[in-house]
Amino acid sequence: MAIEFDCLSRAAVTLERIGTIMETKISKWVLWAIVAGFGLLAVNVSEARAADDGATAHTEHSYFLTSDGARKLGGAIGAAIVIMGGAAGIARIGGSAVESMARQPEAAGDISTAMIITAAMIEGATLFAVVVGLLAVL
Repeated sequence: MAIEFDCLSRAAVTLERIGTIMETKISKWVLWAIVAGFGLLAVNVSEARAADDGATAHTEHSYFLTSDGARKLGGAIGAAIVIMGGAAGIARIGGSAVESMARQPEAAGDISTAMIITAAMIEGATLFAVVVGLLAVL
């Protein structure tokens, strides 16, 4: 029995190490993707446009992401981050409320009321922030 337990514990440790290695590799890929994305933001494409038009090179510099494009991208990313933050906040409230109700069933009504009020406040702030982010896009 001790031998089986030892083998299982070694297998668990090995799986944990593999998971850590995979997380590290994925983190590196994500980091490189972010760096490449920021690199693309600064690419000067005026020479490519001049070659396509058959004209001489423009004196103005044209970048991959214009100021209008950056505004729209920032608004969209901001709205997405706000939605994720609001969802995480409401999930924590719900989880904590269920835990509290399990510990003190007699206080379930008060906890439920407080949870609904707090979740509504977070939802309102999230909706306001999404509207502001989307107004930046328009």
